[in-house]
Amino acid sequence: MTSKSPIHPGKVDWTGENPGIYLKNEQDGPWTGLMCFFRIFYSPHGMGTGIVVLDKPGVEQGYPSVANFCISDNEKLARFLVDEFFSKFASFRVSPGIRALTHLPLTEARREGSTLSTYSEIVRAKDLEVVATWKKLGEPYAVDMPPENGPTKLHEMYSLFLDAADGSVTINGRPLEGKVVQRDFAGTRKSTAFLAFSESWMRA
Repeated sequence: MTSKSPIHPGKVDWTGENPGIYLKNEQDGPWTGLMCFFRIFYSPHGMGTGIVVLDKPGVEQGYPSVANFCISDNEKLARFLVDEFFSKFASFRVSPGIRALTHLPLTEARREGSTLSTYSEIVRAKDLEVVATWKKLGEPYAVDMPPENGPTKLHEMYSLFLDAADGSVTINGRPLEGKVVQRDFAGTRKSTAFLAFSESWMRA
């Protein structure tokens, strides 16, 4: 009997951090605000940090007409993540705004707080400051998502998650519309505000 190798045979497409906050006014209503942060330590396009924000997910327009934008320090990486991964996530897949993102250069990114209670990512561009905050963080749990259950259908995904009972996203101090609700995730119900660390996507 041959034991399974501890080394995954597939190509690693990227690894890093990928927390998000997805907002609705009502549990069964449309998305009113979406945010996806990334801090990537390896990818075919190098390292990078950035944030995708859809202030109007249902509107296929970019910044400055509406605040649908991506701020990053590596635009090639950001476009790769948006095109090949984020746009396939359940909440973004149904949101036309993801197709009209305006890409803006990052001027500053930093984190604040603690993963034991309240945690924030602050990202700045020339005229924008985005503050994403996760509150009332729960216990961590590990996920090993097989390709058939994942958004790309091509990757196995490993990650450590911490769900937040509450969360918010502000653009220059103005909050995105909506509140944290529940989402279907791997056969369970989870918060739409979550931290995702040590996240790795490997080709099956």
